Amino acid sequence: MAADTGDIPKYGWKVKLDHVYPEKRTQNFRPRIRQILKLLPLGIRYFFYYIKTKSGGRQPLMDYMNMLTGVPIGGIGSGTIGRGFKGEFCRYQMLPGLYSYHVVDANQFIVTIRDISGNTLYQQVLSPEKGHQHKLSSWNWNFPGSNAHYCALYPRSWTIYDIAEQGIRLICRQVSPVIPHNYKDTSMPTAVFIWMIENNSKDVKNVSITFTFKSGTGSAEDKSGNCNNAYFEMNDEKVSISGVLIHHNLSGMPCTYAVSAKSKSNAFVSRCLNFDPNGTGKELWDDLFEDGQLNEADKNAKGCEHNCMLYIQANGKETACAVCVSCQSIQPGDRAEVEFALAWDMPKVQFLGKRYTYTRYYTKFFGTEGAGSKLSHFALSNYGKWEEDIEKWQEPILKDKDLPDWYKSAIFNELYFVSDGGTVWFIMDDQDNLSSDDPRIEFGRFGYLEGHEYRMYNTYDVHFYASFALSLLWPKLQAALQRDISDSILREDNTNCKFLFNGKIGHRKEKNTVPHDLGDPADEPFAVINSYPIHDVSEWRDLCSKFVLQAYRDFAVGEKSPSDLKQLEALWPVAKIVINRALDTLDCDGDGLIENGGFPDQTYDSWLLAILQCVIHSDIVAYCGSLWLGALQCMVEMAELFKEVTAIEKYQSTLEKGKEAFERKLWNGKYYNFDSSESARSKTIMSDQLCGHWYLKACGISKEVGYYLTLTFPINYISSFCEWIFTCPIIIVFKPENVRSALETIYEYNVLKFANGTMGAVNGMTPDGHIDIDTVQSEEAWVGVIYGLAALMIHEGMVEEGFKTAEGVYRTVYEKIGMGFETPEALYEEKYYRAIGYMRPLSIWAIQHALEKRKK
Repeated sequence: MAADTGDIPKYGWKVKLDHVYPEKRTQNFRPRIRQILKLLPLGIRYFFYYIKTKSGGRQPLMDYMNMLTGVPIGGIGSGTIGRGFKGEFCRYQMLPGLYSYHVVDANQFIVTIRDISGNTLYQQVLSPEKGHQHKLSSWNWNFPGSNAHYCALYPRSWTIYDIAEQGIRLICRQVSPVIPHNYKDTSMPTAVFIWMIENNSKDVKNVSITFTFKSGTGSAEDKSGNCNNAYFEMNDEKVSISGVLIHHNLSGMPCTYAVSAKSKSNAFVSRCLNFDPNGTGKELWDDLFEDGQLNEADKNAKGCEHNCMLYIQANGKETACAVCVSCQSIQPGDRAEVEFALAWDMPKVQFLGKRYTYTRYYTKFFGTEGAGSKLSHFALSNYGKWEEDIEKWQEPILKDKDLPDWYKSAIFNELYFVSDGGTVWFIMDDQDNLSSDDPRIEFGRFGYLEGHEYRMYNTYDVHFYASFALSLLWPKLQAALQRDISDSILREDNTNCKFLFNGKIGHRKEKNTVPHDLGDPADEPFAVINSYPIHDVSEWRDLCSKFVLQAYRDFAVGEKSPSDLKQLEALWPVAKIVINRALDTLDCDGDGLIENGGFPDQTYDSWLLAILQCVIHSDIVAYCGSLWLGALQCMVEMAELFKEVTAIEKYQSTLEKGKEAFERKLWNGKYYNFDSSESARSKTIMSDQLCGHWYLKACGISKEVGYYLTLTFPINYISSFCEWIFTCPIIIVFKPENVRSALETIYEYNVLKFANGTMGAVNGMTPDGHIDIDTVQSEEAWVGVIYGLAALMIHEGMVEEGFKTAEGVYRTVYEKIGMGFETPEALYEEKYYRAIGYMRPLSIWAIQHALEKRKK
C-alpha cells in the first residue's frame, strides 16, 4: 500500500496513458464447419429472434453483434459511470441494467498554471485525446500520454501527470465508496477525485484544477431539454462545499448531477453555471486563462453564457457546467490538495417495461428529494474514512509476501463487476408480504446482470461462481438474492415460449424449479423471470444443485450467527423441494445420480457431443454429477443441523448410491470422463469436472469418516441457548487420490498444453493433447471457471499450479488484450473472445477464500 495516499501504490494494474496493447482480438468468432452443423438450427432461430426483437424496438438479450468498453466509478446498485484509463468518462449505466456507450468530450479536468506575478504559463486538458474538430476546439488537448501513468486498484485509481517543463506533478486519486460489510456508504452514487499538486520547480506557482461536466450520457436524448442548472452550497462546522446541480431527465426519469469541490484555506472555489458543450469552448477557456478562476460573480461574465442562479436549457441544446479550485502561492517543494465530488441522484427508476417504479437503496439514508447536494457533502466529508476502511480491507492481501504481485491486482480489480454489472439495489416495497427475518426488509433487493451483453439479472448458473464475492464481502446482499431465488422457485408462469435450441413451445417458468434468471431490464425483471430464450431451463440439471450448494456455502463461510441459521432454515424447505423433484423425475434408473437429457442442459449450454445428437436419458455428465453429489452432501449436513432423521437417511443413502455410480460410470483411472456415453468425445478432459468437490472444499466439509459437530444456537429463536453435540458419519464423496489425479491431469493437459501454459485452462482437451474443437464451448477458456479451478487446486495443496493457472488468464486479459474492467466470459487460444463485462470472473474471490482456509 502507498505510504502516502497521494503516492501511487506498489500493486495494481499499471499503464502509461499512451499504452498500446500487444495483441488485438475480436469477438466476431466464426464457428468451425463441424460446430456450424450442430448449431445451425439454433443460429437460424437466433437470427429471426434478433430481427424480430430489434424491429420491435428492443435490444436482444444476448447481443453477439457489438463489442463495448469502459471502467466504473460509483458505489453499488445506484448506477455507474465508466472511466477509461486515459481519463474518459464513458459507459454510462444510469438506466437500470442498460448501458450508454459514449465518450463525452466535455467531461474533463483542466489544469492552469500561473506564476506569482499573475501570468498564465500553461493551460491543458488532462487528456491524451486529440479532441473533436468542432466541439471544444479552442481547448488545448493532446496531453502527452508518455508523461502520465495510471494505476488501478479497485475501488481506487491513481493517475500521475508529469508536467516537467513547469516543474509540476499532478496526482489524481479517484475513490468510490465500495467497502465490504458497509451497506450504507457502498450504496451511494458518488465518487471523489482528490488532486495532489506538487511544485517541484524553483518558483512559487499558482495552480488551478477545473472539473467540467455535461448533462445526459452523450446520447442524442441529451438535447431533449427539461434541464436546468443551479448553484448550490452546503456547509457544516467541518466541511464547506460549493458546486453546480444539473437537473435533467433520462428516459423520462428525473436525474441530478452534482459537481462540487471543497472550499478551504488556499483553495478558492469558483463556478460556471453553464457553457455550451458543443461549441468551441473559447469563452470558458479564455476566462480560465485570464486569472485561473471562473468569474461567477458577474452575470455577464465571458466564461459563462447564462451565469445566473438558475439556467434553463432550451430544447435542441445541451448544457454543461464547470467547477474550479485555485491554489495560490504553492512554494517550491510544497504540495496543495484539491477535492472534487461527482454525485448522481436518480432516486426512482423504472425498467423498460414501466409497470413498476423502484426506489434505490441509497435513499434510505439520503431521501428521495434533492439528495445531490447531501450526497456530495457526505462524500467530501467522509472519503477519508472510506479510504481507511479500504486500506484496512486490502492491506492483509497486499502485504502478504506469499502472494504474487499480479494476484494483488487481480483480486481487487475483478471486483469492478459488483458495481458495474448493470447492478441494481432497491428498497423492498412489498415488505408486508415478507417474514420478519427476511434480509430484504433491511438490506433491500439486489440484482446484477450476467454480462454487459448478456442482459439477464441474477443468472443463477453463472452467479454460482461469482457468488463468492458477495458471500464473503457483502453477505447480506447474497442472502437477499437467495431469498429472491427461493421465492421464484415456487412461482409458475404458464406463458408459452418458443425455445431457440429446439424450436419447441413450453412454459416460461415451471413451478418448483430453480429459475435461470430473474428477468431482462428491457422488460420487467423480478416480475417477469426466466428471460433466457435458448433452452427450457426447467429441464436443466445444474440449477437445483447450485441452489443447495450456495445455501449451505453461505452458512458455512459466514459467522453462523442466529440470523445466518434463520436464513438457512428459510431456504431448507425449498432445497428439499428442488432436490426431491430432481430425484423423482431425473434419476431414471434409481442409482442415486440424475441423468442428463441428451442436450446441453446446464451452464455449458451449447456443448454438444455428436453431429447428430441423440436424446439419451441414461448418460451422466461429470459436471452435473459432481454438483449433484456435492448438493446431496450439503442436504445431509442441513438435515443433521435441523435434526430431521428421515431426511438424513434419505439423502445419505442416495449419496452412497450416487457416489458409487459416479465412480463406476465416469472414472477412467486418471480423471472423470466428460460423460458416460460411448460417443467419440466422451473422454474429453473437462476442466470443470470437479465443480461440486470445489464447493464442498469451500464449505469446509471434512474428509474424515466421522467427526464431532458442536454448534451453539438459540432453540426456537428464544433467548436461551443450547449446545448440540452429535456424531455424524461423513462419506468421502470424491476419493482424495482420484481428485489429485484428475487435477494433475487437468493441469498437464488443459493448462500446460493450452497456449503453452500461458492462458489458464481450456474447457475441453482430448486425451491425445489437442483442444476439443468439436463444439464452440469446448475450445473456449472461461475466465470464471479458471479462477474456480485454481481455487480448488489451492484447496488441494496444489498452490503453485493454482496460481499459474489463474495467472495465465489474468495476464492475457489485462496485459495482452486490454480487456481489464470488462473481463470477458470466454477466450480462445488465438484472435477471439466472447461476452465482455461478464459476471463469472468474480469467482476469483474463491481463490482468496481457499488461501484463507489454508492459513486456518
